[in-house]
Amino acid sequence: MPLIRKHTRGTLLWHGSELAELLDQGEGAIRDFSEELVHQLARRDELEFEKEVKNSFITVITEVQNKQKEQRELAKKRRKEKGLSLQSSGIEKGNQMPLKRFSMQGISNILQSGIRQTFGSSGADRQYLNTAIPYEKKSSPPSVEDLQMLTNILFAMKEDNEKVPALLTDYILKVLRPT
Repeated sequence: MPLIRKHTRGTLLWHGSELAELLDQGEGAIRDFSEELVHQLARRDELEFEKEVKNSFITVITEVQNKQKEQRELAKKRRKEKGLSLQSSGIEKGNQMPLKRFSMQGISNILQSGIRQTFGSSGADRQYLNTAIPYEKKSSPPSVEDLQMLTNILFAMKEDNEKVPALLTDYILKVLRPT
């Protein structure tokens, strides 16, 4: 039984088999376009994730650099203050002996620095902030996975987290010297 299709110059007759063929072609085109759309959406998600990883890396490396700068300035300030305090507690007049050879403050400072050297840093001194991360420049930029590992190391450094050595070891074994 023929089906009728209107046309500008009149009417055309379509047979059921022709319509079925057109329907199959249309469904095939829809499947192809749907697959391409899914592929393009997946690629967009991958690129978005990569962008987030790179932005996180840039943010945390900037934060670490700022904390390192603060630590250097604080250490410089402490050295300067220490130098001034040594001068003021030194010889008061001419070549006379200092008025106080051993003050409670001086003994406290010696003990505190000895304890810091023996048992770790004080709150002001950051133990892992200046950790060196080895890096080998390759012909291509670091992968997203490598950037994630570096970001985790940098974040742990910024937080002075005791996981820094373990994260650094994992990075070296998995990225720099994979087996």
